Amino acid sequence: MARRPAPRKRRRRRRRSRAPVGSAPGILTVDPDALASKVHVIGFGPMELLEESACDLRRLSELRQRHAVVWIQVRGLGDVELLRRLGEMFELHRLALADVANVQQRAKVEDYGPHEFVVARQVSPAPDQDTEQFAMFVGKGFVLSFQERAEDCFEMVRRRLFDAQGMMRQRGSDYLAYALLDSVVDSYFPLLEQVSDRLQSIEDELLDVVESQSKRVLGELHECRRVLASLRRALWPLREATGALLRGESQHFSADVRPYLRDVHDHVVQQLDLLENHRELVSSLLELHLSLVNQRLNEVMKVLTIIATIFIPLTFIVGLYGMNFDWMPETKVWWGYPVCLTVMAVMAAFMVRWFRRRGWL
Repeated sequence: MARRPAPRKRRRRRRRSRAPVGSAPGILTVDPDALASKVHVIGFGPMELLEESACDLRRLSELRQRHAVVWIQVRGLGDVELLRRLGEMFELHRLALADVANVQQRAKVEDYGPHEFVVARQVSPAPDQDTEQFAMFVGKGFVLSFQERAEDCFEMVRRRLFDAQGMMRQRGSDYLAYALLDSVVDSYFPLLEQVSDRLQSIEDELLDVVESQSKRVLGELHECRRVLASLRRALWPLREATGALLRGESQHFSADVRPYLRDVHDHVVQQLDLLENHRELVSSLLELHLSLVNQRLNEVMKVLTIIATIFIPLTFIVGLYGMNFDWMPETKVWWGYPVCLTVMAVMAAFMVRWFRRRGWL
């Protein structure tokens, strides 16, 4: 039995949270569908580490004084008041804070003096394979990160923080920011590998495509093209952002962290190369699909043309003898019709044999 076409995935529509036209810059406007904000804090140093979930701002001030580095992770962007109070506590620029609330930003790096503002796009845990915004502020002794959902790709970073003998505990906030950015970049590799496997499977199916699979394969190709376009929009600005950090344009990343930033930049470049290869492969597969469809159509048209060609002389004979003149054989002798039918059959058989010898059948 032929497989039924897979149901088409519906994309998650985003509402753009924008301030009214002509309003003052830096106004915080959040998405009404955004998740409620929760604060998760990890304070650490060479000898100690403390983790607290659902931490309030009073407790956060105490943790900043007790630990050398504090990582404040805000999950969900639905609480405007929390964002405003965090901005006052860390002296965040209001334009940067507005960019945090507006989750349609492209990847970038901006220096605001006391802190560095970094925006990147991470792979969404949702099944639509889209990207989400990840923003963080890097300053002396703190990293303040914002993400749209509770799920993230920082589990390995947390494990490294809990390792008392690891390098993470001995470094500062700039190394923690590098580790987070590296996790965001590396999260693209599994998705790119998944797209590569899908394209390989589609290529194998196209070589043996049948009519019942044609529409499904074409839908898969367009879905892969959509995913690749989304990843390309996220990775191209990220290459510029990591390149700016690598060139030493930020004073919040020390010189000993730049080799690690170079590794992140190399990963972004490698992912862009894979992405471009996949985009070319999708275009090639679409052309292959169209070629196979045209070839199949040409074969059908060839058969129909041969059938029509065979019936052209037969139609002429039938039309000629169908005039029923008095001197026609059919009206005078009994063998008229058998002879006419025999001539028509011999002519059709001769034409079929001639078509076969020419290789047209």
